[in-house]
Amino acid sequence: MGGAILQGVIVSTLDTDLWVDLPERQYIRLMNLVLKQGGTALAPTLYALSDGWLVNFLFRVDGLKSFDAEYRLAVDAKIAGEPVKALPLERILHSKKSIRRDKDLLHILHIERFLKGRKRTEGKSI
Repeated sequence: MGGAILQGVIVSTLDTDLWVDLPERQYIRLMNLVLKQGGTALAPTLYALSDGWLVNFLFRVDGLKSFDAEYRLAVDAKIAGEPVKALPLERILHSKKSIRRDKDLLHILHIERFLKGRKRTEGKSI
């Protein structure tokens, strides 16, 4: 949901998911990088960074195309002033509808409402 929050959806999340273009068996490379920077491993893909930020590395995202295909559709965003790429809301929604975990059901509702509101206000000055 971090990508949705960056695009204006008002929800909360505990961690930021970062989709990385690496084979999952190479998670050790990311772990070493985080640990070298003073972070703490909480699980094989979940880390608390030295500033307390929680990051979860994803090696695939269910319901979506390949990393390269999705990256071409990514939108520009910023985290703490740093440029990042985020999945467009429509792609986040598609993934959440594919996975359908309990927590995704509420996220789906929030994203759909946000997209409906954005569509209604497109081209109108507020």
